[in-house]
Amino acid sequence: MPPRILTNQVKLPNLNALTPSQEPHTPPPPPEAPVSSPGLSRRIGLFQAVTINMSQMCGIGPFVTIPLMVAAFGGPQAVIGWIAGAVLALADGLVWAELGASLPGAGGTYVYLREAFQYRTGRLMPFLFVWTAMLFIPLIMSTGVVGFVQYLGYLWPSMTDGQGDLVGLAFVALVVLLLWRRVENIARLTTVMWVVMIASVLAVILACYTHFSPGRAFDWPAHAVELSHSQFWLGFAAGLTIGIYDYLGYNTAAYLGAEVRQPGRVLPRAIVLSIVGIMAIYLLLQVGVLGAMDWHAMLDPGSVASKSVASAVLESTWGKGAADVVTVLILITAFASVLAGLLGGSRVPYDAARDGVFFRAFGRLHAKHGFPVYGLAAMGVLTAAGFLLGRHLGSNAAHPPLTVLINLLTTVMVIVQALAQIVAVSVLRRRQPGLARPYRMWLYPAPGVVAAVGWLVIYGYADRNAPGFHPIEWSLAWVAAGGGAFLLWARTERTWPFGPREIREQFASA
Repeated sequence: MPPRILTNQVKLPNLNALTPSQEPHTPPPPPEAPVSSPGLSRRIGLFQAVTINMSQMCGIGPFVTIPLMVAAFGGPQAVIGWIAGAVLALADGLVWAELGASLPGAGGTYVYLREAFQYRTGRLMPFLFVWTAMLFIPLIMSTGVVGFVQYLGYLWPSMTDGQGDLVGLAFVALVVLLLWRRVENIARLTTVMWVVMIASVLAVILACYTHFSPGRAFDWPAHAVELSHSQFWLGFAAGLTIGIYDYLGYNTAAYLGAEVRQPGRVLPRAIVLSIVGIMAIYLLLQVGVLGAMDWHAMLDPGSVASKSVASAVLESTWGKGAADVVTVLILITAFASVLAGLLGGSRVPYDAARDGVFFRAFGRLHAKHGFPVYGLAAMGVLTAAGFLLGRHLGSNAAHPPLTVLINLLTTVMVIVQALAQIVAVSVLRRRQPGLARPYRMWLYPAPGVVAAVGWLVIYGYADRNAPGFHPIEWSLAWVAAGGGAFLLWARTERTWPFGPREIREQFASA
């Protein structure tokens, strides 16, 4: 069945294809002509975009994963994991930068896959993305809530499991309540919390380096980097998974593409600045912690260092009072991270619902504040469920529940988002050559190839990093279920493969 071409958008002439005698007398279109989603306004600037990204990236992540990274590598060579994660984040970030700059719509990946894959598979890929995003985004946020409760245990050592569950659920409810307002007010709030995040991280780093021992930090075990040994590569894959989890969030502003001013300029810069800034923070933090305390203490599941490593460092260097103060700052940082993540995640189903690719209720905006009501509510509920799963996930000392949760969420994300977006860049360059591209990927296609290799390593080792939980099989089953749901939906809507494909080049300028 031939595709149905929708021509309800304005088409501008391709100036490169005209001869001098054919050139129009009107000036050429501007280099960036973003299409904004109805009801959403562009109010987020560069600094706010960077703070939203960095707040989501840092959060509680490094404070709870430093012991996990040390355990994965078996020593101070764990710094390799942070470097590898940064390389993957930067390579993948350049993919996001080109797509976000040229397709600045609400929902990020949904828009990119809709535009790139509509020519052959209709609405299948954007449907599958929304299907998986409604799972992996709340799972990512739930790890932040798990970390919050974990660090709260340092201040409240007598907290029971039941009390911890209630605290986590109240945490999620408060985040949703604060997001129940206009986006410009939220952007100001995330800026304030970003300042708190920077203060908490800098406090821990300063404490580390006032009692820093190079002998501890760089006392790598014999044969720590033995490339011919399979154990190194298993540890590397586990460390890369933890590392990229800690960097996730460099794309948060891209989910808000329809609300970013000058997205062609702001989004690429925000992504790169966020990654470089967080990479510097993480390396200083990891090396500092390793130099301030014996890394063996982090491997003891019953020790304070394994659960609240930053608090343990502060207590041993500056005393219990300072540790309590910085722990409070870390809790605020965790809160800021989940706030920023749910802010971006709640926009994902919005464009899909407006296009009729997801439940139509998700396309409804709040009458007064103009945010997607059902998207925010659903993400909040699923985050709460993911938190309870992470808190009570059966595991052992070698594979803590948080590690298993990280592996589960990354495998779900890899297939339909990470790898599909890398392909989307090439497809769009071929299918929509006239698309305005304020930013073009540096050294194309090398960053995409590097990113693809990194994501495949994470995916291929997922089952070995979380034995007994089968993340690969779980992710494939979830995607297969999404394919079945798509077929039922497509038959009802009489779209491909039960009807014509609708080609809508919404952002094309030529």
